[in-house]
Amino acid sequence: MRHQNLLYAHSGGVTAVINASAAAVVAAARASGRVGKVFAAWRGIVGVLEEALVNTACLDEAALARLARTPGGAFGSCRFDLPHDDGGKAMDRLFAVFDAHDIGWLLYNGGNGSMDAVARIQAEAARRGHALVCVGVPKTVDNDIVGTDCCPGFGSAARYLATSMLEAGLDTASMVGSKGSVFVMEVMGRNTGWLAAATALAAQGDPDRAPHIVLVPEAGFDEAAFLARVRGITERLGYCAVTVAEGIRRPDGSLLMEKSRDARGYVQLGGAGLAVARLINERLGYKFHWAIPDYLQRSAGHWLSATDRAQAEAVGRVAVEYALAGKGGTMPAIRRLRDAPYRWDVAPVDTATVANLERGLPDGFVRADGLHVTAAACNYMRPLIEGEIAPPVVAGLPDYGRWEWTTVARRLPAWQA
Repeated sequence: MRHQNLLYAHSGGVTAVINASAAAVVAAARASGRVGKVFAAWRGIVGVLEEALVNTACLDEAALARLARTPGGAFGSCRFDLPHDDGGKAMDRLFAVFDAHDIGWLLYNGGNGSMDAVARIQAEAARRGHALVCVGVPKTVDNDIVGTDCCPGFGSAARYLATSMLEAGLDTASMVGSKGSVFVMEVMGRNTGWLAAATALAAQGDPDRAPHIVLVPEAGFDEAAFLARVRGITERLGYCAVTVAEGIRRPDGSLLMEKSRDARGYVQLGGAGLAVARLINERLGYKFHWAIPDYLQRSAGHWLSATDRAQAEAVGRVAVEYALAGKGGTMPAIRRLRDAPYRWDVAPVDTATVANLERGLPDGFVRADGLHVTAAACNYMRPLIEGEIAPPVVAGLPDYGRWEWTTVARRLPAWQA
């Protein structure tokens, strides 16, 4: 009996554990005995459109284990939204590729926009009477997908950022001078403050430990109140540590800082931390240091959360189960069962109900003055960063190796965007 093939792809910003989901998908598909070939698209949905597919048969068990512990996106990624106004050209191409390579299942690993793509592709399959089953696999360091308690990728990024703030706080405290000093760390977070909030774990409930202030997009930036708090903390401790989410906004809703804006209106953020640090220096005269972890916060494979990796593997494995059961248009969501001890499982969510939505910090997670997060936020995040996974090391560095792929022969004319 001939078995149909399964195609995996991931999109958007990668995480330190996205490859763990990929490896789990490949392993589960093989173990099912129902899947023929397991393909991975090179560079996400763009790779599907370009018919750039990798046959994962080249990965033996040892290679899959190495893949699972490698940060970044081993199969490449992309930022591409399926167009609504191309007359169906992109959809036609996708289904042509599916048919050319006998693909019966598509697993798409991504965030809010990717869940929209899953819902749309599944709806299109139904409209065409096509047997394709499309399932979403959640991931994002932003932790903002609706319908899931947390998102694979967030726990490891949160762990890295909390550790960075802990260590930088100790450094800053040791260098206190007569004029006072401030350390500002700008983290990712366009519309939501989950990553900024995670740095609060570094203080371990002690208000005198860094970070002393956490600024998130969910709370408008009150300049006067902020400066007063910085002054009070610095006069008392000799220094102040501040976390700034890149997307913080003024009370009128305008961004504090943006790096660039393209012709389509897409804004690249960056510089909010520096703007805050300079404001402190200009108004209060304190010496400042400013840091942007940028890609470091989502790629730190040397400091993974074991919880995060276990969840990344679980959603990959369960996504295969959903696909083979014909549960198209769904996403395996993480469901919190208990806080202490932490317990969780996975349950299906309809992607059409969560697509393109963003889950921000709940009101109860942001302090009333907007200058920090609450104990409830820390209690929610703490179990997500727990557990250690030591990477193999060669010559003092993590041994991630390199991945070199050969795509299968194309069967269709070249894609013309």
